[in-house]
Amino acid sequence: MATEIAVIAGAGSGLSASLARLLSREGFRVVLAARNIGKLTPLVEETGALAVETDVADAASVENLFAVADKAGPLSLAVFNASGRVRGPIAELDPEAVRQALLVGAYGGFLVGQQAARRLLARGSGSILFTGATASVKGMSGSAGFAMPKFGLRGLVQSMARELAPKNIHVAHFIIDGGIAPKGSGQADETGQPDRRLSPDAIAETYLAIHRQHRSAWTWELELRPWVENF
Repeated sequence: MATEIAVIAGAGSGLSASLARLLSREGFRVVLAARNIGKLTPLVEETGALAVETDVADAASVENLFAVADKAGPLSLAVFNASGRVRGPIAELDPEAVRQALLVGAYGGFLVGQQAARRLLARGSGSILFTGATASVKGMSGSAGFAMPKFGLRGLVQSMARELAPKNIHVAHFIIDGGIAPKGSGQADETGQPDRRLSPDAIAETYLAIHRQHRSAWTWELELRPWVENF
């Protein structure tokens, strides 16, 4: 049995895939959660991860995810990487699409965070990490449907960090300020200049470093942006 079990909610081909590869190399048993687990087949074959069909906006589905993870061993790390995104002029946004974005991006974070917290409190240690964005702290024109769930998620994490840190549970929020490269590090954009987009591998390394931080110097929030990004 692996010494550490990691659940990644909202798994896909970008950051979560880089994180799954890194954690697997570091000896974690990785559990991947996505609505469509068929897309995860190559990643599962590469990393030996377990894929669980999950709707993060559904309480019973999230409860099942963690029940499956329990069978692999005691949870050590949970990462919420799911996101609801709706863009467009405020007068033209589809109310149902915005509702779904809020359910996935904010309520889903609560459901995953709650299940993880219950297990880590029983264990007495561990980390819960949440992926945010520029929209977590700055609402842009035409971005109301994205900023709302991201602002809500940040509030959730801030509250959880203050509640759980004194109980030896590390809760952290990552503001990803910039576009993530499609794969690997050192990716150039259309200008041909390297490292203009965030490397998912580099982000994954930072997530793991935060998980392994000494508790005398914990981070609750961290911003990551490429060297050319304005802020």
